[in-house]
Amino acid sequence: MPETVTSPLLKSGSDDELRSLEAGLDSLQSDAVERHRIDWSRILLPLAAFIVLLLAWQFYVSLGLRRRDLVPGPLDVLGSLGALWHEGTVQEAVWTSLQRGIIGFTVSIVVGTPIGLLLSQVRLLRRAFGPLISGLQVLPSVAWVPAAIIWFGLTDATVYFVMFMGAIPSIINGLIAGVDQIPPQYRRVGQILGASRWEMALNVVLPAALPGYVGGLKQGWAFSWRSLMAAEIIAMGGSLGFGLGSLLEQGRQLSDMGIVMSAILVILFVGIAVELLVFAPVEKRLLRRRGLLAGSTR
Repeated sequence: MPETVTSPLLKSGSDDELRSLEAGLDSLQSDAVERHRIDWSRILLPLAAFIVLLLAWQFYVSLGLRRRDLVPGPLDVLGSLGALWHEGTVQEAVWTSLQRGIIGFTVSIVVGTPIGLLLSQVRLLRRAFGPLISGLQVLPSVAWVPAAIIWFGLTDATVYFVMFMGAIPSIINGLIAGVDQIPPQYRRVGQILGASRWEMALNVVLPAALPGYVGGLKQGWAFSWRSLMAAEIIAMGGSLGFGLGSLLEQGRQLSDMGIVMSAILVILFVGIAVELLVFAPVEKRLLRRRGLLAGSTR
């Protein structure tokens, strides 16, 4: 039998392909290692920025341009916060507000998601109600507080209603924006496979719109948290519990800037904690699964 002669050109091409494959596997392995490595800059840089702000705050107070009862220093606020913590006031306020926030935001998701899917699927309804939803999103939710007090009195229903009006429009618009970014090929594949409108919405549209939907949830939480604080500041007494907004209003009534600043800082820290512990991991995991986070994990 004649011997098979391998062309040097083919052999060279095969070697190049092997080297390219090995380089690709090495790159994938290094990417996996990078994903499991802690990026300390994400922790140290925000911490350094926070320390710089504290130093600037203390420097301004040390200039003596305003009275200490009007502009307390970081140590003064820390002392007030410690006293409130020792009394159990901070724990009660945080628990009350977080409980309301979680319940109100969950109900907003349950209500806003099907409405968003319906408006994104039915063009006539979207044209009819889309401008109204956008208008409700722009409307400051604090404007609903007087009406809610008249309708529901000084009860938790007032707080939840204000939260719904702040969060639901953002969730709806976020989902609609995510649906608008879906490539049209996805819908064609669903139609070819014989999916009904309901199956198309749940199995094709909603999964493909997840990035925009998560963005809408993130914005919806921000609006919900702000709406909750506004409602707790204005609506006090009755059967309402004592939340962070109530603590802030109590500090204003007592003209105690230590309490006011303590409440503001706790509200800020709770918002940051929810962002870092809930939304950031979900968003990062979603983008990574879709191959959209390759350049940001290094």
